[in-house]
Amino acid sequence: MNAFKYLAAYIPVALVFTALLLGSYWVFLPVVVLFVIFPILELFLRPSMKNLSQEEQLISEKRGVYDLIIYLLMPMQYALLVFFLFQMTYDMPSWERFGMILSMGLACGIIGINAAHELGHRNSILEHVLSKLLLLSSLYMHFFIEHNRGHHTRVSTPDDPASSKYGEPIYVFWCRSILFSYLSAWKLEKKRLSIQKKSFFSIRNEMIRFQLIQATLLISIFLFFGWQILCFFIASAFIGILLLETVNYIEHYGLRRKLVNGKYERTLPIHSWNSNHPLGRIVLFELSRHSDHHYISSRKYQVLRHHDNSPQMPTGYPGMMLLALVPPLWFKVMHHRISALSMQA
Repeated sequence: MNAFKYLAAYIPVALVFTALLLGSYWVFLPVVVLFVIFPILELFLRPSMKNLSQEEQLISEKRGVYDLIIYLLMPMQYALLVFFLFQMTYDMPSWERFGMILSMGLACGIIGINAAHELGHRNSILEHVLSKLLLLSSLYMHFFIEHNRGHHTRVSTPDDPASSKYGEPIYVFWCRSILFSYLSAWKLEKKRLSIQKKSFFSIRNEMIRFQLIQATLLISIFLFFGWQILCFFIASAFIGILLLETVNYIEHYGLRRKLVNGKYERTLPIHSWNSNHPLGRIVLFELSRHSDHHYISSRKYQVLRHHDNSPQMPTGYPGMMLLALVPPLWFKVMHHRISALSMQA
């Protein structure tokens, strides 16, 4: 029964499908549920710090139903994308069109990139393919390289573009992280090919392949639907990217690893903000138990653990993402907590 609670991860799928199907004011249903109702509920729902026992963890790791739940998101995401493209061909008011773009953008970020993030940390070729296909739906395939080989190595250091700095507004962070994460992916791929003594300008370069694949998708949409629908898709993908970068912003804000003898200390649970609030956890495949994810990145979502020494967010991810959009309020809440952490260190 523990596995079936993660069917809640299909809530965004159902919400976006409903928005695209019914149109009218229903187009704002995903935003209202995920970023109004969920944050309000999480103010009253108690976070759970319970961890699985060692026996429960071993059983959960072996059960394929956990994998199946996340695998199915790939065809669901593409079904939503195709449905979105066709729906956008109909005449509708500008505000309704905006709502559909926004809803599809939520699908790109929550269904596409979030599921891709989990699968990108797996070991099988199938899971890597699924991860890349999900990232393709948001035009963010370089995340596969930068996140796994860059972010997890440099997290909570000044060298990591996806780790937000103390006092840095989210709008500055968005620009810095998007630009330098993309450039970092090219550098990481160049380094990999150099070690293998292979040419940078070849199809072996995964970044070149990613650009070709994404260009093929864009050209296909243009040929089948025209430039206007193409622009609508790009807008949705960009919303998905901003959702990802907002999550990046809140996950490591103001936390830094110490430099010891010229090397940064090992990534520990204290270097990521954690949230045990239930709705954000199950809808996002335990992403909010981020401290354990960075401590042992190979852990599957269903066995991520709470650590008593990890810094805790005052509410779940949906609420924290909204708070981050208002920098003065974000600074007031988070700087107080960072000061408290400094006193405990």
